[in-house]
Amino acid sequence: MPLDHFEGGLPPELKVGLPDPYLGMSLRLALLAHWQDGLIYMACVLAILLTHEMGHFLTATLYRVRASLPYFIPMPLTPLGTMGAVIAMEGSQCDRRQIFDIGLAGPLAGLVVAIPIAVIGVWRMQVVEGPVAGEAVQFPLAMRLLADWLHPGLYDPQRGLPLKQLNPFLMAGWVGMLVTGLNMMPVSQLDGGHVTYALFGRKAHLLARLFLVGAFVAMAVAYVVYRTPPVWLLMALLVLLMGTDHPPTRDDRVPLGWGRVIVGLLSLPIPVLCFAPNPFR
Repeated sequence: MPLDHFEGGLPPELKVGLPDPYLGMSLRLALLAHWQDGLIYMACVLAILLTHEMGHFLTATLYRVRASLPYFIPMPLTPLGTMGAVIAMEGSQCDRRQIFDIGLAGPLAGLVVAIPIAVIGVWRMQVVEGPVAGEAVQFPLAMRLLADWLHPGLYDPQRGLPLKQLNPFLMAGWVGMLVTGLNMMPVSQLDGGHVTYALFGRKAHLLARLFLVGAFVAMAVAYVVYRTPPVWLLMALLVLLMGTDHPPTRDDRVPLGWGRVIVGLLSLPIPVLCFAPNPFR
């Protein structure tokens, strides 16, 4: 039975014996009505995460650096359904060039899958004009540019895209962009931290500290001025506890070569393009 039948609430015959607000029945009806969308979303997100982590794993294996297979971290009953995936790796075995290649291989591999999925999602999205009610997703810069190209003038960054207008490809591409943007932040032992340390050496420590201070200041200003909740506060605190500075590699003197330097510099804007500071409106 179509879920739209229940937009005004459950019919009286289904309310008997159910605790208010009948969440269990509503959830089951939603799953039955939209299981295909959930399956598509799950497959796309897992493909992005798996490709990202296998980029790390295969590069580490190539350099004979001990690394585990990917661990997926589920986060049920949330809009995303996942906290991403990780691999365990003995980074202390890597020299400067190896940590650069391993760190950057994951985000680039993930984007190879995330970008086509995002293109399909933006191409299939339907933007409804008028006021937005309820939660809405804010696009990162890359998806805004894509929406302006495929749907000129329809996507308004001030309004966002209501959750009801999302399709599974769009949401999966959005999650893939978000994960990539987060991982490429130039701090600690995130992928971006590996890349910036390989590029700039110990000067990357100053960049990481300034970046984290800027993140705290931006969240404080956004909360005071716009009453925007600091959704990234927990992650910023975790990075602070982990330590902002990237540890030395096995050999920091190994040259990267001009090719890697150029690719590394071109990768630095990835957080700007893929990360949405306020993901939900």
